[in-house]
Amino acid sequence: MSRAFETFAPAKLNLCLYVGPVRGDGLHEIGSLFVPLSLADRLTVSEADGDGVIVAGIEAPDLTARALAALRAAGWAHDPIRIEVEKVIPLAAGLGGGSADAAAVLRLARGDLPPERIAALARSLGADVSSQLDPRFCLVAGAGEEVEPLPRPDPFAVVLIPDPEGLPTPAVYAEADRLGTTRSREELAAARERVVAAARAGAHPLEYAPLLVNDLAPAALSLRPSIGIALGLLAEVGAPVALVTGSGPTAVGVFADRDAAVAAAAELRADGHEAIVASSVEGL
Repeated sequence: MSRAFETFAPAKLNLCLYVGPVRGDGLHEIGSLFVPLSLADRLTVSEADGDGVIVAGIEAPDLTARALAALRAAGWAHDPIRIEVEKVIPLAAGLGGGSADAAAVLRLARGDLPPERIAALARSLGADVSSQLDPRFCLVAGAGEEVEPLPRPDPFAVVLIPDPEGLPTPAVYAEADRLGTTRSREELAAARERVVAAARAGAHPLEYAPLLVNDLAPAALSLRPSIGIALGLLAEVGAPVALVTGSGPTAVGVFADRDAAVAAAAELRADGHEAIVASSVEGL
């Protein structure tokens, strides 16, 4: 590596998230449509005397550092590198920022480590890392490790209203269990079948809007009632669909195109609310 270079780690949006029963390993079965967004962290990789990871705003070692350590443990013999992460994706926001950064680090070893080894490392690092190795529209099943690519949907845009304080994913799942808002195995399978049939046509997501449901929303709202205010704001500015993304606490409005999303975000900002516009993308 003769000079520094940049790579990007796009956020993922859960267009839907169906949550089933707990597996033997303590994780929940899910069914979710993942779509990468134009909102992305920037990773600058350069030569160094020793490996190091710097993530703005995070002092303790994070998933990015764990990914680099995992590559070394797997035998990646590349010269030492320094990785600086410029965080653009809000932290603990249900947008997969940490997993996206970890996947970007694992991609550095392509061509040096076998693909199946990199895939195994992704599974070991976390449920969302596998789906972000190759950011694309996909159905994610299992506990996140089963990834089925789907035809690229018609382009769309979203408006995100982040929360100033993140929500821990385990706490949201635990609250969903307490509330009893998860699905049976049969209900989960049926829901996945319906949404995959719609998504395989490559249609605009708003054409199957009734299927864009997040089963973790009641739990996230229980833990953070202010999410309901954000969802209401998105509805007021005309979002055809407003939902919680991932385990929250970010609220997202899905719009037909970027122009509509930009107009809605401008209206929100004029009233003093934070609003982020992002578009659906495919690949890096």
